[in-house]
Amino acid sequence: MAIKHNNQIQKNHFRKDWQRRVRTHFDQAPQKIRRRAARQAKAAAAAPRPVDKLRPIVRCPTIRYNRRVRAGRGFSLAELKAAGIPKQFAPTIGIAVDFRRQNLSEETLAANVARLKAYKEKLVLFPRKAGKPKAGDSKDVDVSKTVSSLAAALPIVPVSEGVYEISKNDVPKAVEGGAYTKLRLERSNKRQQGQREKRAREKAEAEANKK
Repeated sequence: MAIKHNNQIQKNHFRKDWQRRVRTHFDQAPQKIRRRAARQAKAAAAAPRPVDKLRPIVRCPTIRYNRRVRAGRGFSLAELKAAGIPKQFAPTIGIAVDFRRQNLSEETLAANVARLKAYKEKLVLFPRKAGKPKAGDSKDVDVSKTVSSLAAALPIVPVSEGVYEISKNDVPKAVEGGAYTKLRLERSNKRQQGQREKRAREKAEAEANKK
């Protein structure tokens, strides 16, 4: 049963034979060597293919971190279409695809399309059967030029945060009547544009009928 209320802590003798219950991590240096050896074995097993997939450039979520860029889950369908890569063919050549992702800015779309095109130029496709290349397979392949990591071959370069200082002379002039009033006026004009055009059209027709 669970203990209720502010009772005394039970004496459970946690210090008795603690060597058998406590796990220490004094083997971090050997673990580092093991992880490095595992990465090398994985790269050797996948060679000449890279061990990772090509990822898109995306903005970090929330207003706190959206000035930074990082690797995303996968390329959107719009990016693949603009780069001329079929969505079913992309995963077979090492491109990560995210069917749910949507492009909300032209800058991100253009950057990822350029990233896909740069990848296509460097892509080397080995024929499935030696000596029998098909359409799209590379010819005269040099295995020594292959890379083991796409993240290192096509790195994601940090971009400027977009916050910079300007001189006092470059500050835009104040809006006459205030920015709030100007926005309300423009919003009202846009909302009533159709009615005003209709009134003007009816007035012009009425004047034409009088003549």
